[in-house]
Amino acid sequence: MAESGGWSTIESDEGVFTALIENLGVKEVQFEELLSLDADTIRSLSPVYGVIFLFKWIGGQSRDSSAPADGTYDDEATDNGVFFAAQTIQNACGTQAVLSVILNQDTPASTPTPIDLGQELSSFKEFTNGFPASLRGEALSNSEVIRTAHNAFARSSPFVDETARTAPEEDPELYHFIAYTAVNGTLYELDGLQPYPISHGSCDIDTFPETVIEVLQRRIGRYPEGEIRFNLMAVVRDLRVRAREIGDVELLEREIQKRRAWAWENTLRRSNFVGFIGEILKGVVDLKQREGSGAYGDWVENAKKETRRRIETKKKAAG
Repeated sequence: MAESGGWSTIESDEGVFTALIENLGVKEVQFEELLSLDADTIRSLSPVYGVIFLFKWIGGQSRDSSAPADGTYDDEATDNGVFFAAQTIQNACGTQAVLSVILNQDTPASTPTPIDLGQELSSFKEFTNGFPASLRGEALSNSEVIRTAHNAFARSSPFVDETARTAPEEDPELYHFIAYTAVNGTLYELDGLQPYPISHGSCDIDTFPETVIEVLQRRIGRYPEGEIRFNLMAVVRDLRVRAREIGDVELLEREIQKRRAWAWENTLRRSNFVGFIGEILKGVVDLKQREGSGAYGDWVENAKKETRRRIETKKKAAG
């Protein structure tokens, strides 16, 4: 993978991904975290457009032009209308997985409730129509609109360069996003690090929950026993729309409250509190100094003693 070129790391979070696609103009779609591999849970969120799977990268998981670990490569999928882009930017894999679902679920051929992509993504999909996967990946990576929406949720830190990342085999804590979605009656695994979409056989909106769970269970089963660092999110129709359609006042209020919480959390994500904390510390120091040099000195010494006490306590606990 190439250097990130201005793409920052973002969290795997339902509120982040929902706000991201809304900023791109997508309408009436949201993300829901799935806490268990349960087909009934997925079905309860219907219509489900696909799922986003986050997993810890294990060395050796790379492009294989011969055969994937599960399923079969479909080198004709893009000719048959599947949107698939090669991953050329490391930190963009979350957004790329999200778009792999969204851009494949905007026609009645894939879902009875097609996604309204909005102007920006509709134009992007039309512009890249017919491109090979590598060129689609470059177009996505160079899209100022998509990159700006992605970076709006970057972790704020004045000390860490989020764009400076090591190669996958050198980073022991690197995670990767991939997408699973049913297109034209087939369940596809869309991973930009693979040369083609991976087909997992026949699948439609009714069989998607069971089929995708079986595939995910096989994938997780290939990891060492005890590995639990996975995250799974469903891409679903806005639950507020469903609540209004069926007159479920309780569900509607719950979803409205959830959106308010997401908005607050996203505001915090975009904020850098280092300056604020610095001003508080300066205010405290100024207050102690105005109380007198003795009070200030006692405050500093007490802080040192408390720090030493905590260090000793930790050492004893470790020993």
